Amino acid sequence: MAKNTLIWFRRDLRTRDHAALSSALQSGDAVNALYVPEAPAYGQRMPGGASRWWLHHSLAALGDSLKSLNIDLTLRQGDPSAAVVALAEEAGAARVVCSRVYEPAERQVEESVAAALARTGRTLEVFEGSLLQPPGAVLNKEGDPYRVFSPYWKAWRTAVPPSPLPRPKPAAAQAKTPAGERLEDLRLLPTAPDWAAGLRATWQPGEAGAQAELRRFIDTVLGDYEHARNIPGRAGTSRLSAHLHFGEISPSQIWHSVHAAAELQGSGKAVDDAWAFIRELCWRDFNHDLLARYPDIAERNIGTRFDQFPWEENPEALAAWQQGRTGYPIVDAGMRELWTTGWMHNRVRMIVASFLIKHLLLHWRHGEAWFWDTLVDADLANNAANWQWVAGSGVDAAPYFRIFNPILQGERFDPKGDYVRKWLPERGDVPIRDIHKPNVVAATLFEDAYPDAIVEHKAARRRALDAFGQIKAEAASA
Repeated sequence: MAKNTLIWFRRDLRTRDHAALSSALQSGDAVNALYVPEAPAYGQRMPGGASRWWLHHSLAALGDSLKSLNIDLTLRQGDPSAAVVALAEEAGAARVVCSRVYEPAERQVEESVAAALARTGRTLEVFEGSLLQPPGAVLNKEGDPYRVFSPYWKAWRTAVPPSPLPRPKPAAAQAKTPAGERLEDLRLLPTAPDWAAGLRATWQPGEAGAQAELRRFIDTVLGDYEHARNIPGRAGTSRLSAHLHFGEISPSQIWHSVHAAAELQGSGKAVDDAWAFIRELCWRDFNHDLLARYPDIAERNIGTRFDQFPWEENPEALAAWQQGRTGYPIVDAGMRELWTTGWMHNRVRMIVASFLIKHLLLHWRHGEAWFWDTLVDADLANNAANWQWVAGSGVDAAPYFRIFNPILQGERFDPKGDYVRKWLPERGDVPIRDIHKPNVVAATLFEDAYPDAIVEHKAARRRALDAFGQIKAEAASA
């Protein structure tokens, strides 16, 4: 059997700090590369439209990067087990390597591929690299998983991740490339209509784009992160979430780069800002830990008392929320940013989620599904866990009675209305004092251009608290 190595790419579309790729190239063998899209037969959740757009361009960028390493990327569709085994046979690959993905369905895929390879006398070598602390790695003194984030964070932050691996040297010889499909054959891009103009104008998918975002964040944001991260009118976050999801950059690269930058600046504030950001990497690991324990987190409440919550069914209200026409400016600005760019500022994500769940009494699953389809950074663990956190149905969740006032949230975090004016140009002439208010003040300024509020805040808040009181009483009497 030949000594070629096959690397099966999954959620790791990069060449730097890539343990599987480095191992393949260090062997001195020629290397073949394969990517197979998600397969419904394993229960994998098919990516939404925005994620598919990103994946197309990420694969194109990966293909170009691999060429410089004397590796061609082969694309195949269908059952990953059959595709990996077939390409290993066609390429004469003695070794098959990949990176671990911790979603439950992806673990099933991995086990199926390993079993199929074993029947041909091959083994699947699996490497880490997608998380800083994988599920089950951070446990309390009793050896159990944490249910509350703060002690998880306290334990998690004591570990220093391994230093990132450099980009490997090219393979000494080019492997023969078996036939595959064209990237266009995967049909990842929207065509009729092509709604991705805003995504193209906003993002650079791929490893180079990830590195550029990291440099921008460190150079222009990190020193004021704790404050800037809450101001949606500023580019005050890392904007690395989609790059992380697709594995175009490793969390270890980010951790070490941010940590080194803070040490160079030397001030207490710089260190505090760096740890405030690293805490977000910890939150990502915590959500994946939850997913490992609650595989159906996107479908079922973790807190089962919410199974009795009196959700409403209101298609008109849901459509108004999705389309950014609720009549609450900060909510509508966020939803329009999402539709245009495939992304939304984190502070605004919390506001719009709270509004859907608590002002409209619509099930958090409606919001989770909409975000899944429209976010370029849609991630099963993070998306579902964060929606349950806002709803109050998750572990360590925000209490249900914490109901954001969208007017006050806008006035606090977008005080001059910069964010609202950008995404709601029809409110461009509204005075600052009224920019975040529904159509109750100076309505003639924007009559027929901006909708009236679909609910009144105080009444909606009271209704939500009454609904929560109902399930609380039922739980107490059970």
